[in-house]
Amino acid sequence: MTAPRVLIIVQNLWVPFDRRVWLECQALVGSGYDVTVVCPKGPGDPAYQEIDGVKVHKYRGYSPGGSKLGYIGEYVYSFLMTLRLVLRARKQGKFQVMQACNPPDIFWPIAMLLRRIDGTRFVFDHHDLCPELYQSRFPDAAGLPYKGLRFLERTTHRRADHVISTNDSYRKIAITRSGKATDDVTVVRTGPDPDRLRRGAVDESCRRGHRHLVAYIGVMGPQDGVDIVVRAADVVINKLGRKDIAFTLMGSGDSFDEVVALRDELGLADHVEFTGRVPDETVQRVMSTADLGLSPDPKNPLNDVSTMNKTMEYMAFELPVVAFDLTETRVSAGDAALYVEPNDVELYGQAIVDLLDDEVRRARMGRLGRELVETELAWKHQQKAYVGVYDRLTGRLSVVSDPVSNVVRTAGS
Repeated sequence: MTAPRVLIIVQNLWVPFDRRVWLECQALVGSGYDVTVVCPKGPGDPAYQEIDGVKVHKYRGYSPGGSKLGYIGEYVYSFLMTLRLVLRARKQGKFQVMQACNPPDIFWPIAMLLRRIDGTRFVFDHHDLCPELYQSRFPDAAGLPYKGLRFLERTTHRRADHVISTNDSYRKIAITRSGKATDDVTVVRTGPDPDRLRRGAVDESCRRGHRHLVAYIGVMGPQDGVDIVVRAADVVINKLGRKDIAFTLMGSGDSFDEVVALRDELGLADHVEFTGRVPDETVQRVMSTADLGLSPDPKNPLNDVSTMNKTMEYMAFELPVVAFDLTETRVSAGDAALYVEPNDVELYGQAIVDLLDDEVRRARMGRLGRELVETELAWKHQQKAYVGVYDRLTGRLSVVSDPVSNVVRTAGS
């Protein structure tokens, strides 16, 4: 029997660097699906490659800048390049299911084209709230652009045969804001892999001669709060006089140059290190040596209801977390995090010091975080629901749905 063909479209990151999408690809391949991905190229990537059974078509990315017109230009270009590669991939046979990942919410016309010519089913993997993402980058923006993003979000939700939400807050938005039926929205969290992400040997060189090491890993965009980390480091080092603390910030993004400049302006170069994007081996060394992890995402309409992958990665490495008090961060971390009054830099810096000075509490929070990852949050607990959506859409298995949690189960399981 021929394996059902699945097409996955992602625009804001490349595969396999996009960890959620790569986990989804692996889950589908492991369940007997034929998976094709269309995405931008990463550094040094070829136009086509097969990675662990996944066929990946890539186009050269285009990012003209962070202005409003720049985003429009980027998305128009990405749509056209994606369409070209989708039609090329379709020459190998029709797709039973197409999955579009956001941001942006622009790929539903391709799904409608494939539905018309091949009967392809459409899954929307809802990673971000694009209207709120726009507001977080342009706080004074309103009017037509925001309404346009709401239209694209609503249309994508309604055109989809099934919506996969990263948490219950996003699921609620799909149902209440876009009118999706409850049975057509399933929560699949982006849980870490506890076998791959686990604490290893301490590497004292990561501390750079300091007693304590504080870590940040993730994207560095305007909405991610990395500037808050730098300002909190200023509180810790220059105002509270804690010269025994080092900060290592791993990742990159639109705000990278700005936050590095802010560090230098505040005279923190001896204590705050920006590594840029680093290989997994470096992440392993830093996270295994760090004393706590930082989730500085400020409270806004986007962050309050979004799940922060970095928070769960810290937990996988048994790191207690310092975070602002956000709705979905509490759902993810529970008592494994120390919560601070939202957006207060002084309190955030003080919380870092307080937690570093309480070794017993840090150890307890670290153990609890790791336990939550292993028993609830890990991808192995999430992928069954994800693959179940595809099994239902392709008719491979008879399935039933729990009307309360909408967790998909195969009949008889």
